[in-house]
Amino acid sequence: MEQGFAFEWLTMKQTVIIIAGPTAVGKTAIAIEVAKHFNTEIISADSRQCYKELNIGVARPLVKELESVRHHFIATHSIFEKVTAAVFEKYALKKTQEIFKTKDVLVMVGGTGLYIKAFCEGLDPIPEIPEKIHLEIIHFYKQNGLAWLQSEIKKHDPDFFLQGEIRNPARMMRALEVIKTTGKSILNYKKANNLKRDFNVIKIGLELPKENLHQNINERVEHMMELGLLKEVQSLVMFQHFNALQTVGYREFFDSLNNKIPFKETVEAIKINTKQYAKRQLTWFKKDKEFLWMKPEALEVRKSLLKIMKYYKKY
Repeated sequence: MEQGFAFEWLTMKQTVIIIAGPTAVGKTAIAIEVAKHFNTEIISADSRQCYKELNIGVARPLVKELESVRHHFIATHSIFEKVTAAVFEKYALKKTQEIFKTKDVLVMVGGTGLYIKAFCEGLDPIPEIPEKIHLEIIHFYKQNGLAWLQSEIKKHDPDFFLQGEIRNPARMMRALEVIKTTGKSILNYKKANNLKRDFNVIKIGLELPKENLHQNINERVEHMMELGLLKEVQSLVMFQHFNALQTVGYREFFDSLNNKIPFKETVEAIKINTKQYAKRQLTWFKKDKEFLWMKPEALEVRKSLLKIMKYYKKY
């Protein structure tokens, strides 16, 4: 078997196949092929595609893709709702049990590392955040921008400043409200002792050479513009300070509309920020030694999965 990949705990019949990796690497297509092969369903582990108001800017799967295999956690929530890793964990575990009533395998696909970690290992519950603190942080971020958030995080939660996503406003605002409410870093709420789920988990990581991934990102952003990303952003202007919209592909246009950057630089800014985001995603997933890494090629992925499952005489 492949070096560095742990199989010894693959003892139960019901299995979740996780397909993760950076944005624009080709996860959706591979997940659909794998789900079709095993005649099963897909749970999305994407913190942005769950919002029904967001479509083009979050690269939501096409209608024909969604129709080809049943998907879950796609356009299931509203930007008016507070969706967290804990919300995803609860949703995904419930959906997993429902799918396992008729299937022995399901596919989870996405690039939100914390959501996947919560699903696999669990999270300690975070106390309810007072609305006053939540709104206060949003207000000051609105007034002072990303630099203020980074400064506050560095001052109040130096551990998150060193380890967290310090270019992601939504993540930083969440970390700031947690430490102001509890006095503890949000990192402390990741379970020290990982839960043992009552199903099998196989983790597949997809990666491409840097130049190929960057080309994919450039082409995706250009395609988003052709599909009408600007029009989508304009329809959401009144909600621009919602946590759900503090994300690449929307934030840059809001900065342009607020005269923070020239409009002609917006598309290039989206490309640059998306590449930086992809790098952070890879850094996160590479820390997890349970991932088996391969190219985004359906045949290679299927062969590897069948090899693993035949090793345990499951299929």
